[in-house]
Amino acid sequence: MIIVLKQGTPQKEIEKIKRSIQMKGLQIDESRGAKKTVMGLVGDTSVIDGEQLKANEYVENVMRVSEPYKRASRSFHPQDTVVDIGDIKIGGKKIAVIAGPCSVESQEQIDGIAKAVKLSGASMLRGGAFKPRTSPYSFQGLRDSGLEMLHHASQKARIPVVTEIMSADKLEAFLDDDIDAIQIGSRNMQNFELLKAVGKVNKPVLLKRGLCATIEEWLMSAEYIMAGGNRNVILCERGIRTFEEYTRNTLDLSAIPAIKRQSHLPILVDPSHATGKRWMVEPMAKAAIAAGADGIMVEVHNDPDHALCDGAQSITPQMFDHLMNSLRQIAPVVGREL
Repeated sequence: MIIVLKQGTPQKEIEKIKRSIQMKGLQIDESRGAKKTVMGLVGDTSVIDGEQLKANEYVENVMRVSEPYKRASRSFHPQDTVVDIGDIKIGGKKIAVIAGPCSVESQEQIDGIAKAVKLSGASMLRGGAFKPRTSPYSFQGLRDSGLEMLHHASQKARIPVVTEIMSADKLEAFLDDDIDAIQIGSRNMQNFELLKAVGKVNKPVLLKRGLCATIEEWLMSAEYIMAGGNRNVILCERGIRTFEEYTRNTLDLSAIPAIKRQSHLPILVDPSHATGKRWMVEPMAKAAIAAGADGIMVEVHNDPDHALCDGAQSITPQMFDHLMNSLRQIAPVVGREL
């Protein structure tokens, strides 16, 4: 249920309405815009008499929300959410670009890539320390030592870092200042215990869409995180599985305007995992920005032909620099900045 208060409602009246609702055992998500205050009610709203609320002189409208997700819904939060990661803002007018290798392979490798992508204008560094792989015999990442290498590269290049967590028992290692944002990969999008765990921490979470997930299921996973108290959620479209085999996945660009309509959360696009082909990364990244994405996440490797993970979809630092120059031309056309 959503309660829209009239413009200029006194604070004491807002508090009075909130107390009457909380006494019935409901939680309230309050969103204040430039002109109006919106209250989102979470819980058993059947105990609320909508007509009685409408009779309040300060209530403009009362609506019931049909979507199963509440806190992630734009109805609950009409203004776009901007997630702060240090000095970097995800959402709003400025386009965010996250770049780095699929996997951390050595200190020299991640240091060099961090320096290169930062010089080209990347907002954040990505790199996997713990890698989920389809085959148990594939490279699984350097694990804890990989986290240390990421931190060293981040500090040296002065760029914030995001990396993927695989299980809740590793959360403590991600909670210090070494890791600026936590990534939940597509395979863990519906790992509900992990979602609950990151929902209890004060650290931005980048939530990738599951390879077979609907938009509603994706937003419900975001709801799990937000229900725990962590509102700093960033969505990432990375392609879904279809019958097409030419590309690694099928990049669902229609998810961008759909998310913008249904939710207030920022959304990024990962054209590397979506296509699986490095020559497709730039055109699909440009298409994502044109479609309204708040940023992109791309894989960059200094020697992709010999990468231990996902080399075929990784672009070189030179290709990344060219991509950034292309995005700088597109951004103003769609009213954004890079």
